[in-house]
Amino acid sequence: METTPGLPVRMPNVEALAARGMRFNQAIVNSPLCAPSRACLASARNYHRTGVDDNRQDYPLDLPTFYQALRAAGYRTGGVGKFDLHKNTSDWGPDGKRCLDEWGFSDGVDNEGKWDLVWNCAEEPKGPYSGYLHGRDLMAAHVADMETRSPGVDEHSNYGQTAPSPLPEEAYSDNWLTENGLDTINGFPADTPWFLQVNFTGPHEPNDITERMHARWQGVGFPRAHRNTQHDEDFHNRARQNYSAILENIDRQIGRLLEAVAARGELDNTIVVYSSDHGEMLGDNDLWAKTHPNQGSVAVPLVVAGPGVKAGVHSDALVALIDLAGTFVDYAGAELPPGSDALSLRPTLEGSAATHREHVFSGMTRAGTTLDWDLVWDGRHKLVAHRQADDELFDLDKDPFENDNIIDSAPDVAARLRELLEAELARGD
Repeated sequence: METTPGLPVRMPNVEALAARGMRFNQAIVNSPLCAPSRACLASARNYHRTGVDDNRQDYPLDLPTFYQALRAAGYRTGGVGKFDLHKNTSDWGPDGKRCLDEWGFSDGVDNEGKWDLVWNCAEEPKGPYSGYLHGRDLMAAHVADMETRSPGVDEHSNYGQTAPSPLPEEAYSDNWLTENGLDTINGFPADTPWFLQVNFTGPHEPNDITERMHARWQGVGFPRAHRNTQHDEDFHNRARQNYSAILENIDRQIGRLLEAVAARGELDNTIVVYSSDHGEMLGDNDLWAKTHPNQGSVAVPLVVAGPGVKAGVHSDALVALIDLAGTFVDYAGAELPPGSDALSLRPTLEGSAATHREHVFSGMTRAGTTLDWDLVWDGRHKLVAHRQADDELFDLDKDPFENDNIIDSAPDVAARLRELLEAELARGD
């Protein structure tokens, strides 16, 4: 089943969600990097108002979260996987519960990401996933494999390291953390409303996959990356095979989680959301990974299904990822944290509103580098304000890959969007 026309990506469970719900075509993150994006969602605030500019800051424990709001409204609040809310502090606790209560979670397990295992956990466990791998004598082999995937002279060469991982199926990160999700779902009392956020590790470079995942994608061909001058055809195809294998495996884990909800008799009154904390350039325009202002980096999939949600709808409503916080709180009858920038998607989901936002913002702060920018997008025109380069303006209706900077030929559009962006930046932290 094809999720995107022309791309042989297989995600039948997400496609089934979209068929009984709504797929959003214009959703972006408030910052295309792990910790800032998660901080924006947790606080329901835009990027420059969280205190988390990069992966070098932990989430401020005095900044309220929407998870706390749900818990205060009587919900059991669960979370599993890679939370990335204490990204700078590489200590998850042996059970992965070190900060869960402070963030607003009543249940769950916070675990390490791919590179955390190599950088912090190779010699001794610092969290639940590394403890599991050490306990099964798998850590040394896994770290050695990951080190072969580290970027070489070419900073994105790790995308071409596509041989299968030595990990067995049950020990692969996304499969292992799904078990924590199943345990959390099954541990919720039957007479209590609940919320669960599942933070899959993938898709994320390096694109390591199991033997089974690898075998399923051999012989599948993909279009070459857009305007890429790097590497050969085989490199790009292998990178896209592995990336798609990770997506297919995540889809399989989503199916397992939905089966557990259905077994509890609760699927018909559960809102289900599929999205991501950032995108992936995968070589388009010679760019890789995240942190870029391009749509491949800031735009994310968003599918919502559940009671009252219009079925089979493709919406062009502009959405910021923080709006998920507003949506969950709305359905729970709770209140957003003070200073929130989130808007509930419920009117759009239920069909009483055709539009959602007039413009959305995203940003990245890496002073002194080209990855130091802010953007505003109105659904057609996107202004990118760089602090180390000239500003750019793109007409995404005519130029979806952002090849042609039209800032000199559309000064009125640029001025209008710049005024919006400057007003947002003036709000500050």
